[in-house]
Amino acid sequence: MLAIMTSIHALAAVVWVGGMFFAYMALRPSVGPLEPPARVALWARVFGKFFPWVWMAVLVLLASGFWIILVEWGGFAAAGPHVHLMLLLGLVMMGLFGHLYFAPFKRLRAAVAANDTPTAAKQIGTIRMIVAINLVLGLVTVVVGAGGRHLG
Repeated sequence: MLAIMTSIHALAAVVWVGGMFFAYMALRPSVGPLEPPARVALWARVFGKFFPWVWMAVLVLLASGFWIILVEWGGFAAAGPHVHLMLLLGLVMMGLFGHLYFAPFKRLRAAVAANDTPTAAKQIGTIRMIVAINLVLGLVTVVVGAGGRHLG
């Protein structure tokens, strides 16, 4: 069961972190030439499709991570420092995503619905900053999760 839960955990991380990497490194520069109303509407649609996957990833990461720690290892005492760091980073990321979803994303959707492009663009700027922070945290978390047990 450990192999299955570890695989599910890794897949959830790939969905979330990979989605952020794609959005930040490929999609963001590609939508620059679009007119602002089209650009903000596109971002609202993209986030509307991606964020349910992030919610699912968050749930799977929590469930699989705690299963591994509590059921497979018998508790946090058996988890190495890298696991504690991975959990801390993941919880920070989840908190940032929760804020992003319930504040700037909510305002973005309302602004797009009201055809208020300047407000929508401002919310995209806030979302971009949070995604950049979460992307860095996510990449660090992947490195810690994949290599942490081998670092000492």
